[in-house]
Amino acid sequence: MNADYVISVATRRGRTWRYAKEDDGWTQTALTGLVRRLSAEQLLSHLLPPLSGEQPSLSVRVERRVPKGRPDRATNGGVGVERRNRWVELLERSLILLNDGEDA
Repeated sequence: MNADYVISVATRRGRTWRYAKEDDGWTQTALTGLVRRLSAEQLLSHLLPPLSGEQPSLSVRVERRVPKGRPDRATNGGVGVERRNRWVELLERSLILLNDGEDA
C-alpha cells in the first residue's frame, strides 16, 4: 500500500525532494537526481518537521502513483484526493498525539 504513493517535500523556491517506497525500503531522490536509500525512521525525521510547522518554508505533498495501464483514481470522482486528504489527516493526528505525549 505504501508503494502506491510518492511524498514530495518542496521549498518556497521550488526545490523538491521525492520520497518513495520501493521493494526493499524507502528512497529519497534529490534535486540532482541522486537516489539514496532511507530507513523508515530517517524518512520520518525528514517529514515530521515540515508537517509539525517547525519548518514553514517547506511544504509536503502526497501523490498517488498510477501504474501503467491502470486508470487514475484521482480523476474518477476525486477518490484519490479524498484518500490523500485522509492520509494527511492521520499524519497530523499522529503528530498531535506525539506532542501530547512529550508534555506528560
